[in-house]
Amino acid sequence: MGAALRRIQVGSALSAFGLGFTVPYLYVYVAQVRGLGAGTAGVVLAVFAMAALAVLPFTGRIIDRRGPLSVLMVASGVAAAGAVALGVSSGVTSSVLSAAVLGAGTAVMQPALATMLVRCSDASSRTRVFATQFFLQNLGLGIGGLAGGQLVDVGRPSSFTVLFLIEAAMFVVLGVVAATVRMPHTASASTGGVGAATAKGGLRVLLSHRAMVQLCVLGFVIFFACYGQFESGLAAYGTEAAGIAPSTLGVALAANTAVIVLAQFVVLRLVERRRRSRVIAWVGLIWAFAWVVAGYAGLGHGSQTMATAAMISTYALFGLGESMLSPTVAPLVADLAPDAMVGQYNSAFALVKQLALAVGPAVGGPMGASLHGPYIVTFVLFSLGITVIALKLGRRLTAVQDNPSLASAPSRVVAVSLPEGEPATVAATAH
Repeated sequence: MGAALRRIQVGSALSAFGLGFTVPYLYVYVAQVRGLGAGTAGVVLAVFAMAALAVLPFTGRIIDRRGPLSVLMVASGVAAAGAVALGVSSGVTSSVLSAAVLGAGTAVMQPALATMLVRCSDASSRTRVFATQFFLQNLGLGIGGLAGGQLVDVGRPSSFTVLFLIEAAMFVVLGVVAATVRMPHTASASTGGVGAATAKGGLRVLLSHRAMVQLCVLGFVIFFACYGQFESGLAAYGTEAAGIAPSTLGVALAANTAVIVLAQFVVLRLVERRRRSRVIAWVGLIWAFAWVVAGYAGLGHGSQTMATAAMISTYALFGLGESMLSPTVAPLVADLAPDAMVGQYNSAFALVKQLALAVGPAVGGPMGASLHGPYIVTFVLFSLGITVIALKLGRRLTAVQDNPSLASAPSRVVAVSLPEGEPATVAATAH
């Protein structure tokens, strides 16, 4: 299993490295380099995000039926084709369609990779596995963004084409690396039995699982209150209310990534033997404090230097919270899922994440730009909501689900929190 996990993690990091080359420059590429204007650039970014909402509802069942490996290989090929097409697109229609293909491919990769990590790990190691993936993906995104910034030249469209070709190559490498992974045999919807009956229940089974529903609500609030604000509401607030230079936002994002990279494994050692629900609750408090610091930056009437330092500190505090979430939330999704529905559970959570990332900028952007006080108060309350929901979720989890270190053996003992109404025999076969 060690070799399989290493290959999956390397492939995941390389794909993030490829994304880092293009995502920070997508708006500039469409609006300025191709001369299609801000409106078209906004549509391209929206289509890139919305493509995920179109494909994720169907992804989970396909993963459970066909296996995550085959789905990942197809998704990486689709994403590579989308990246190449976008890199050579010069018109509105071709840019929008290319963005849709790229967005769909990258969206499907997420639950496929997560399911592969679940299949190649157990409850005792899953916390560290997902923390490692988060660390490597952030490192890849950061290095890719820095490298891409050295290569681009707004006056030379060909320099951006090179970035998209590099991104496509990384997706191809991910597919090739994935093809060498030998996945363990597990139950699936196509093999029959009670586990298959559970999987075929699909959305009905998932919605009857109250712990998973509560975790999805928690996930929406998490991504809405943090990730959905980074490049929209918080950026608008920082420039409009705090008066920081746009270039400082890049420094703040770099500080966010630096904290994640530097703190991830230190934080992991501190939290991997603690209750997941309590760790997530602490993240809510840390982020509430981060929003208070942001409030000081824009509303505290301090010096410009203090406001700048406060905004950078806000992004850094978000990074600390992110490093605490990576070993808790994603492994918990896996541990709640029946074996035959791991793909559907991962896809459902990815869909919730994407919804939050779509709604977050739409709500936070206008508020951050003009309603400075209400904006800060709103997101302080959302962050405290994370704490409240996490503590309530903890009451629905088994002791081992909430703290996997309590497991006496490396097995997925999560059956007692199966979807309500499932027979006891499912517990025996699915876990």
